[in-house]
Amino acid sequence: MGNGYDKVAIVTGADSGIGRATAVALAEQGFDVGITYHADRDGAEETARQVRELGRAPAVRGHDLTDPERAAGVVDELADELGGLGALVNNAGTGTAEPLLDMGYDRWRSVVAVDLDGPFLCAQRAARRMIASGRGGRVVNVTSVHEEHPRVGAGPYCAAKGGLRMLSRVLALELAEYGITVNTVAPGEIATPMTGQEDLPPQPGTRPGYPVPRPGDAREVAAVIAFLVSPAASYVTGASVFVDGGLGLMGPQAAGALGSGDWRTG
Repeated sequence: MGNGYDKVAIVTGADSGIGRATAVALAEQGFDVGITYHADRDGAEETARQVRELGRAPAVRGHDLTDPERAAGVVDELADELGGLGALVNNAGTGTAEPLLDMGYDRWRSVVAVDLDGPFLCAQRAARRMIASGRGGRVVNVTSVHEEHPRVGAGPYCAAKGGLRMLSRVLALELAEYGITVNTVAPGEIATPMTGQEDLPPQPGTRPGYPVPRPGDAREVAAVIAFLVSPAASYVTGASVFVDGGLGLMGPQAAGALGSGDWRTG
């Protein structure tokens, strides 16, 4: 089961970082790829160029998840343009650096809209199409180590990512009979524009508090997403795969504050 779904994938927030790396990895697997972006159209077009270079068809759409109901319509537009839909990767996200007691409700709502409401509505659209096709499919929701571990200043982000983890599990139960799997991929610190690192190669030894003492590379996350999208993962659903270099074993808040590797000696 699970081998016959459309070789068309949509990757949200694919203008840079994990999204771009995922779009490229899926194109390498033979998928045509729908690419969404919020503000960086040039970045999205560069992702499209890389997909095209691999011999696959890209399609690009702007996508403002602060208005998630309107944004979810892009799923149908891209699926229509590319001729089907077999996989959705909900990757677009945003965060904050502000204590909860100082946060206005509008700011809270805007983060939850992008990080939880948007993935729900996009997954709903995608799953309806997959069910109608009768061929099954894949949904992968990109969360964060903060789907499980809290972080000071990141209240709405952590709440939304934790919610997305449980949403994914309910969807996994409800969609399994249709041959649709739903999983989350939970990255740690990845060297991307979102973490202020502009896709630089991760520098070994720069994170002494992390078990693997460096940030991750976007392609390391994309490889796991690509596996979960592949036919090989047909019996994996409702799972959370942490791609964090062991960061969750330490507690991310504390690990980032460690200035030396002395902890390794016990």
